[in-house]
Amino acid sequence: MVRTIPYGDAKIAFTIRFVSRPQRRVSIHVMPDGAVRVDAPEETELSEVMTAVRKRARWVWLQLEGQRERRRHVLPREYVSGESHFYLGRRYMLKVNVEPAAEPGVKLLRGRLEVTTPTREATTIRHLLEKWYRGRGLDVFARIIAGCAAKATWLEQQPPWRLLNMRTQWGSCSPKGELLLNPQLVKAPRACVEYVVVHELCHLKEHNHSANFYRLLEALLPDWEARKTELDGMAELLLNR
Repeated sequence: MVRTIPYGDAKIAFTIRFVSRPQRRVSIHVMPDGAVRVDAPEETELSEVMTAVRKRARWVWLQLEGQRERRRHVLPREYVSGESHFYLGRRYMLKVNVEPAAEPGVKLLRGRLEVTTPTREATTIRHLLEKWYRGRGLDVFARIIAGCAAKATWLEQQPPWRLLNMRTQWGSCSPKGELLLNPQLVKAPRACVEYVVVHELCHLKEHNHSANFYRLLEALLPDWEARKTELDGMAELLLNR
C-alpha cells in the first residue's frame, strides 16, 4: 500500500506493511536505496499510521536528504581499469585484463581486483565481479553466522541461510526462520556484516523491533549503533553497481 504525505513543498512517499503479531507499534524504515517503509500492527487504523508518519516526517526527510547528498558524490560504475571497488570495507583498484583465450574470472592480487575477461563490455565484467562477490559472500557469511549463532543462547542450532539479491535490505528473516543476506553486504566491513547477522538472529527470538529485541541486540553487540551508522553511511557506495 503506497501513500504520501506533504513536507514543505515536497512529498514523502512510503509503503505501508501491516504485520501480524507480535508487531506492537508503528515503525518507520528508510532503506539504503531511499525507499521508505512503514510497518504497523495489522489491526492499526490507516489514520493512526498516517499520524505516526507525519510526526516523524522531519526525521524521514533528513534521512532522505542525507542519502541524496551522499549519492551526488557517487559516480556510475564503468567497470574499467582504475576504478575502486569494495571488499570487506576496503577499496581495491580494478584491473581489467582482456584475454579472449583465457578462463574468465576474478582474483584478489596485491591489493587489486584483477578481472580476466574475453571482452571489455561492462556487462560482462560486472557479471564476473558479482559472481566473485557471491562466492566470497558464501564463505565469509558462513564463518560469521557460525560465530555469531554460537553466542545467541536462544538458538538450539544454527539457522539455515542463503543469499538473496535485495534492492532495499541488507538482510531479512523469513517466517520459517531462514536468514536471507544480500550478497552486496560482503563489500562492507566485517563489523558491519556482523551487525546485520546479529540483527537477524535476534529476530528469530523477537520478531519485531520491541524493547526486548534491542536488549538482545545490545547484549550481543554493545556497539551495534556505531556499526549501523557506519553501514548506513557507506550504503550508496556499496550498492553502486
